Amino acid sequence: MTSDELILVTGATGFLGTRLVRELLERYPQARLALLVRERAGQSGQQRVDAMVPLEQRGRVDVYGGDVALENCGLEAASLHRLSAETTRVIHSAATVRFDHTLQEARAINVEGTRRVLDFAAGAPRLRSMTYVGTAYVAGERNDLVREDELAIGQGYRNTYEQTKAEAEALVRSRLESMPGVILRPSIIVGDSQTGATSSFKMMYWPLKIYARRLWRTVPGFPDAVLDIVPVDYVATAVARLAFDEAALGECVHLCAGPRASATIQQIARRAAEYFNAPEARYVDPKLFFAAVRPLLFMTLWGRKRRVLRDGRAYRDYFTMRMQFDTTNADQLLGPLDVTPPPVLDYLDRLFQYCVASDWGRKPVPAQ
Repeated sequence: MTSDELILVTGATGFLGTRLVRELLERYPQARLALLVRERAGQSGQQRVDAMVPLEQRGRVDVYGGDVALENCGLEAASLHRLSAETTRVIHSAATVRFDHTLQEARAINVEGTRRVLDFAAGAPRLRSMTYVGTAYVAGERNDLVREDELAIGQGYRNTYEQTKAEAEALVRSRLESMPGVILRPSIIVGDSQTGATSSFKMMYWPLKIYARRLWRTVPGFPDAVLDIVPVDYVATAVARLAFDEAALGECVHLCAGPRASATIQQIARRAAEYFNAPEARYVDPKLFFAAVRPLLFMTLWGRKRRVLRDGRAYRDYFTMRMQFDTTNADQLLGPLDVTPPPVLDYLDRLFQYCVASDWGRKPVPAQ
């Protein structure tokens, strides 16, 4: 690696982005980072970054207030000119991961935001690579083996997140003919494989919490549904490595557990039942549950259990998935570097331990 590297990172303050920034700083000690960060009410972009970057590393990190949803990513003209002239690599991980956005809202961030970042990268004369962090769930409603070179094969989508991430990836693919870049598709990102640490208690954590607290044990899905999850430390390391790997240019890479390391809903539920001393989960055909059982329960239940019924609707499709993600490119590119995802069942208890220690994100846990 040369000493003139300037890596522009979007989405740097997110769950993955925070870990990725740390990984880049540690792995490439000669590189500088430019972070595009939105301001929050009462907290500047610089304050947000200072809270996540160690004091001794802050001299290598420049913070730019901006937003990919705005024209020129919200950058002032002078900042835009400077970044364009100096940037050597772009890692674009900013996105909305909400399932309840309208299509227009999700497109404004996931598609148009990606277009603006691609336009910036195309105008950077020293660009060496453009790394796009998408999602394996561009596969939508497929239930077969999803290959890394496949995108749109006529599948439908469960929500606007999946649809707009597929549209954004199609846009990136169209630009890779004229730009050095790589597409990375992580599956569901969970806590650290060694410590269980996470700052995001979404996706699998919400149903896990209500199950551990014995609020609900009925799963509107199939026991053999596949849950492909990957720990944040694996994904951050893989992104940092592939952003500098010339062999990865032009490729799409699944950062997924894949058929060898994923687990079924039943396997995870049984492990959770053992850990939390909870009753065995029971499975109900999802069509029957949402057509007949749920409406009846919604009329008869109140309080916390009714809120579970309401909030759980967003997760229903993820209890029925039987698709698997092929990891051929990941194996070829990352295997020789000994960067491979651990089997889900090998670190599941560490995730559970952190959930309990943090009271599901309500209190801090001392760093291990």
